[in-house]
Amino acid sequence: MKLIRFGDRGKERPGLQLNDGTRIDASGLGADYGEDFFANGGLASLASWLQKNQSKAPRVPASARLGSPVCRPSKIICIGLNYRDHAAETKAEPPKEPVLFFKATTSLVGPNDPLVRPKSATKVDWEVELAVVIGRTSQYVSREKALDHVAGFALHNDYSERNFQLERGGQWVKGKSADTFAPLGPFLATVDELPNYNNLKMWLKVNGKLEQNSSTANMIFDVPTLVSYASQFMTLLPGDVISTGTPAGVGMGMNPPRFLNAGDVVELGIEGLGESRQQVRNYEQ
Repeated sequence: MKLIRFGDRGKERPGLQLNDGTRIDASGLGADYGEDFFANGGLASLASWLQKNQSKAPRVPASARLGSPVCRPSKIICIGLNYRDHAAETKAEPPKEPVLFFKATTSLVGPNDPLVRPKSATKVDWEVELAVVIGRTSQYVSREKALDHVAGFALHNDYSERNFQLERGGQWVKGKSADTFAPLGPFLATVDELPNYNNLKMWLKVNGKLEQNSSTANMIFDVPTLVSYASQFMTLLPGDVISTGTPAGVGMGMNPPRFLNAGDVVELGIEGLGESRQQVRNYEQ
């Protein structure tokens, strides 16, 4: 299944995208796609509801805004330097263990919402990433059983303000957490939709120019390893997001570096997970 949420920001409703691209309203199920939904067999209930209601459920207009396909999770965990080519372009040694950091959940937005450059921003950068959504409470999970704890996958752009991240001291979270810095979607694809999750083409363009062109096969640490690893240090709750890192081609790695300005358009996609588009705006009070 492909789970969507649609409607005005803060008033999103649950829905589904069918195989032919049609979008239907799943509000009749009576549950939004958050922690309680995933924790209490929501995916199984949704599959059953779909069988009975696919033909008669209200259709969602193509013009409807898409929100994040999951409600605000308890946490967004990001993985740094998880592609060898990206580590090289940032002049960093490939990590011996996954690099974990957090992104504030208030940064979460819909896949096509504008990107707002924060006040005082000078180095806003892009990062196409595969996001993993946790499906059940996970603590000390083995790598072999890690996928049993995954609800599905989504496209994510892990935007960064490199000045805040690298030049202002402290932890990376400061450069990762501005409002609109985590567009997710257009949909959450359940695990059965992506049996080849470890070998998906991924790409990102800025103003029509291809900047990132890679595959999830180039990860240093794969999805089961990352889910297992994170669960050794914290309890993962249903609906939590793990963003698995970005390949080479970010603005910071260019010579000279290239960062985003108002009016720029960023487009990105991952095979099987659709595409998203963000137009850059400056912050306004």
